[in-house]
Amino acid sequence: MLDTYRRDIEYLRVSVTDKCNLRCIYCMPPEGVKSASHEEILRLEEIETIIKAAALIGIKKIRLTGGEPLVRKGLDDLVRRISTIPGIDDITLTTNGLLLPARAKALKEAGVKRVNISLDTLKDERYRDLTRGGELAQAWQGIQSALEAGLHPVKLNTVVIRDFNDDEVVDMARLTLENPLHIRFIELMPIGSSLTWSKGRFVPAGEIMDRLKRKIGQLLPATMTSGGGPAKYYRFKDAAGTVGFINSMSEHFCEKCNRLRLTASGGLRPCLYDEREVDLRTPLREGARIREVAELILDAVYMKPDRHHMLDGWRDKRRSMSQIGG
Repeated sequence: MLDTYRRDIEYLRVSVTDKCNLRCIYCMPPEGVKSASHEEILRLEEIETIIKAAALIGIKKIRLTGGEPLVRKGLDDLVRRISTIPGIDDITLTTNGLLLPARAKALKEAGVKRVNISLDTLKDERYRDLTRGGELAQAWQGIQSALEAGLHPVKLNTVVIRDFNDDEVVDMARLTLENPLHIRFIELMPIGSSLTWSKGRFVPAGEIMDRLKRKIGQLLPATMTSGGGPAKYYRFKDAAGTVGFINSMSEHFCEKCNRLRLTASGGLRPCLYDEREVDLRTPLREGARIREVAELILDAVYMKPDRHHMLDGWRDKRRSMSQIGG
């Protein structure tokens, strides 16, 4: 399915909830955000219908996100149903990991192939500060359970923040030397409530790479065989895992963007940084057939801009990152 810039759109990120059990400082304000009402949130059957429609026009990869997707009841059943949809060949999950110990095995059996786990620090107190109350030990248990369940590759997403956790990038990267973990350093994006807070805290990926080369050694190009994301991967000599970089600000990858985002309330967004959305919830509840939903998804594909405009400032005053879908 090609957009107007000849990009093959095959990847749909599906936010199954706008609720989260953490309140990370770069994601939402201290008081949190007001969750959508029960009626506003897509039902699991509606999500399944949208994915069936998306598969008809070329979507192959599904990533379940939130908020925190593991707080959504019935998620295992949704995964099982998605896994039977013709054309869908990849189901993945982004999570903070806190609820994974009790869920990893069941998710694997239902059809989740791998997970991305948010981990921005290796220090207990800093983790509590960053997440406003989370426990690092729980996140580590989640990482271990993902490895044990075979949700490989287990990717750890680290948003690098100057004067907060940028002093840990070397220690984070060293995790890959002995462990089959794949650390992805993500440039801080000025989104929603983080817009004012993040000023002056941006660390470019090139700076991180230079630190790793000086402290650990040469970064050898590596290939990640699964997933269609924007990270560029490297490996230290004889390392068990890899180090990746998502350069969303310093070197945008929009010319290769292959994704759409479905919010928990049914808005299909062609670009994270574009507040335009195609409403899928209303037509579904008014009786739209799958083919009609597919046509609406195509409308969103054709709305997809040539690139993001993050440097122009965050334009969506209604939603935080957790409300759009991480």
